[in-house]
Amino acid sequence: MVALTGEELLAWVEYTTEGWKKFFLAHPEALSFPCDVRETSSVAELLRHVVYVELRFAQRLHDLAESPIEEVGYDSVETIFATHDRAMRLLQEMIGRDDAFWESWMEFPSRMMGLIRAPRRTFLVHLLMHSIRHYAQLATLVRHHGIPSELHLDYLLMRPKEPVA
Repeated sequence: MVALTGEELLAWVEYTTEGWKKFFLAHPEALSFPCDVRETSSVAELLRHVVYVELRFAQRLHDLAESPIEEVGYDSVETIFATHDRAMRLLQEMIGRDDAFWESWMEFPSRMMGLIRAPRRTFLVHLLMHSIRHYAQLATLVRHHGIPSELHLDYLLMRPKEPVA
């Protein structure tokens, strides 16, 4: 049984990211909220971490050189989410590749664990779930700072279209 396809996970990340982008356009002050997730000191830095990981993994999956983190800006909502869009364009170019591509193994240098070796599909799932996980943390964080996100972040609430009979 396939629980979710790569396309479905990608759609969930896009849906969730679009909701957060709208949230931060309406509440840009939230970018400066203090945050201690993943060695960050502000929400803007956490978002930078999220979009940088998306870009870094998308570039690796595409066999491209990684952009240095210093090139990933986080001074505005538009700058942050432009990096996300760049990563998603790379993923869209390869998401329809055949199973042989996604089952092929690759090596990926990690800051925390050294060299990791796994199938490409494992790196894709990590990239997408990493974003979802941090966005869930973000919902709690902004709520604790007095701004409820009111986003429907659960996969079930994306309201997939019913099949046509």
